[in-house]
Amino acid sequence: MPFNITSIKTSSNGVWQGDNPLDFAFPLLIVQTTLILVVSRFLAFLFRPLRQPKVIAEIVGGIVLGPSAFGRNKEFMHHIFPKWSTPTLESVASIGLLFFLFLVGLELDLSSIRRSGKRAFVIAFAGISLPFVSGIGVAFVLRNTIDGLDQVGYGPFLVFMGVALSITAFPVLARILAELKLLTTRVGETAMSAAAFNDVAAWILLALAVAIAGDGTASSGEKKSPVIAIWVLLSGLAFVIFMLTVIRPAMRWVARRCSPEHDVVDEAYICLTLAGVMVSGFMTDLIGIHSIFGAFVFGLTIPKGGNFAERLIERIEDFVSGLLLPLYFASSGLKTDVATIRDAKSWGLLALVITTACAGKILGTFAVAVMLKIPARESIALGVLMNTKGLVELIVLNIGKEKKVLNDECFAILVLMALFTTFITTPTVMAIYKPAREGTSAVTHRKLRDLSATREAAGSKDVFRILACFHGPGNVSSLISLVEATRSTQKQLKLFIMHLVELTERSSSIIMVQRARKNGLPFINRFRRGEWHDRVAGAFQAYSQLGRVSVRPTTAISALSTMDQDICHVAENKRVTMIILPFHKQWRGADDESMENLRHGWRGVNQRVLKNAPCSVGVLVDRGFGSGSPTPGPTATVAQRICIIFFGGPDDREALELGGMMAEHPAVKLTVIKFVEKEGLESDGVMLRPSPSRCSEKNYSFSTAEMNREKEKELDETILAEFRSKWNGVADYTEKVTSSIVEAVLTLGRSGDYDLIIVGKGRFPSKMIAKLADRQAEHAELGPIGDILASSGQGVVSSVLVVQEHDMAHAEETPVAKIVQSDCEKYKADESSGAGEISKAV
Repeated sequence: MPFNITSIKTSSNGVWQGDNPLDFAFPLLIVQTTLILVVSRFLAFLFRPLRQPKVIAEIVGGIVLGPSAFGRNKEFMHHIFPKWSTPTLESVASIGLLFFLFLVGLELDLSSIRRSGKRAFVIAFAGISLPFVSGIGVAFVLRNTIDGLDQVGYGPFLVFMGVALSITAFPVLARILAELKLLTTRVGETAMSAAAFNDVAAWILLALAVAIAGDGTASSGEKKSPVIAIWVLLSGLAFVIFMLTVIRPAMRWVARRCSPEHDVVDEAYICLTLAGVMVSGFMTDLIGIHSIFGAFVFGLTIPKGGNFAERLIERIEDFVSGLLLPLYFASSGLKTDVATIRDAKSWGLLALVITTACAGKILGTFAVAVMLKIPARESIALGVLMNTKGLVELIVLNIGKEKKVLNDECFAILVLMALFTTFITTPTVMAIYKPAREGTSAVTHRKLRDLSATREAAGSKDVFRILACFHGPGNVSSLISLVEATRSTQKQLKLFIMHLVELTERSSSIIMVQRARKNGLPFINRFRRGEWHDRVAGAFQAYSQLGRVSVRPTTAISALSTMDQDICHVAENKRVTMIILPFHKQWRGADDESMENLRHGWRGVNQRVLKNAPCSVGVLVDRGFGSGSPTPGPTATVAQRICIIFFGGPDDREALELGGMMAEHPAVKLTVIKFVEKEGLESDGVMLRPSPSRCSEKNYSFSTAEMNREKEKELDETILAEFRSKWNGVADYTEKVTSSIVEAVLTLGRSGDYDLIIVGKGRFPSKMIAKLADRQAEHAELGPIGDILASSGQGVVSSVLVVQEHDMAHAEETPVAKIVQSDCEKYKADESSGAGEISKAV
């Protein structure tokens, strides 16, 4: 039954008064939105193993809900997606599109496009021109084959087809590159720069197409004068000039007013900017170009980076990208009826369009890239990446359908082409291209003891390379203090700092990616003026200059599930001796209860790095370490009181080796405490048996490697003797007898006598540590002693560094069960090979 749009009411009176909510605009919109979100999220979950961008799930979700699948049921379409509801759904979705294009403009840095150079421009030009010409050729075939297209004017249809086949979706490409960890490789950088050129060219071409399209059909009443199209283009050009010459300086002034120096961002500026998006959209619609152009150009006028842009993104991104934008792409799917591609001729046209789109883009890019002396494998990967469609492609097709340039069959063919080309990008690139790993030098120190042995043998300075990771400004002070404490006159210190940024589905992740492109993984550059304006970089830059330390920044932008690969990769390539990781809980106040859990995923990152690291690792539990330290330098006074707790074993020896470096520093007062068990308790036998069925999150894991306990004891005594003779009078050494390790360790942590306590992880437990094996663990990855000191609610005020020595033979760990034997004579014979095989007695 036909509906009069003016008779539709917004809300119902409820079912008790006989109203069906689905006959009213707003309740129906709620149902439609919820259904679209549920279906698209479910499909995104299914496509996640294939590493597909979210837009694929949203378009497929719309197709599934539309006339191609569920919509074949007339009752479903009549009640859930009736024709009278289409304007409401599309109006709400268009608001989302408007603000999304504003975000795209905000992401696109025109200055970076200018800096991209001739190579990216030439590749972008080839990637547009060949597919555009091919698209015009295909347009003639489609126009003469598909019924109804001969009614469309030649000019608009040729331009729309050319744009549809030549476009590269910049936001989708950035997401795919980030997923594949190619963003900061040469291929990724070239693809991003070329895609930025492509994006600008595509919007110009689309503006041209819209200007000359009018209502699309050549036989719909009067023919338009070509002068009208010229006036539209000139008005659009005037609008762009006005925005870049008048509005852009005004937005710079606003951004300065909202800089961190002014503490807060005035809400009035945010509201005016959001209103500016709407007004800009209205102006371009008034001119005769689609409203999205106004929003896009307005986004270009906002200064990139800084507090103001970040606040804008925070305010609108989740609502737009998470709620409104899926409605737009789902509405595209609802318009797509795959059933219109019903015979061999139509499927042949689909194959022709896909082949032409892929061949034009890939071959055009490949040929020019090879001419620019880019290796063939990189060139073909670049071509496949530039063939990414998705978001922008769908916008182009929707405008074409809205302007009646594309009919249902042509629209369905082009939507499926966009889906196919985007879908194949990730698996194809993964199959044909793996970024080359940098070769590592033959001399690589994987643990601190190697570094000392080399120095003593050569009698010369060696380079101590540290990779210090941080989540944000809260980690910086403690990291600088810790690194400064390890600086000695005997070793040259080279510090690599890695900002760990989680790649999420939010598009602002891509803005972070773009900021990191100049100094990202795996390219690590020295600080240069104009880079890293934030306070984090400022702190490290000041340390680099005042402390005379070589500091190189890098950024790892990954999903948390793969972040450890980036960390280990840089550690391997840069021949790092020690990785320092921030604990997954961050100190926020003056007591140990003020520990904020960043997110469980960060704990998983630390656990995987500890398991797979190519060198020694330290996990820093910060409780304000370094917050009162002096400026680094040779004249620093004693400020840091550091304690090393020693029980014995490889990890404890590595901790002591680190302490030896710290003892040289004039601003460090070092104390080594060795715990000795009270007489009479040593006869209590303890046996550890592997218990893989136990939860490794709640139970301590120990190494399964074989170990000679007598030899280990000898090594412990030797390194302690060396330390005492070398640092006698500089570092304090004491032995403490205790009957309760837990209480003794907690007493140290609660005393406040030390700013930092360093402990070994203890993967080969001494007799004293073995007794803690059945203790309920809060942070099992830190080992028993580290966990005791890091646990909340214990009143510990000192910061803690848990050290794990690198040794591939010790990498395999398993949870254990403790068995106490009062009479363990039968195990004494095995004590020489003791705790190494954790099924033996200790």
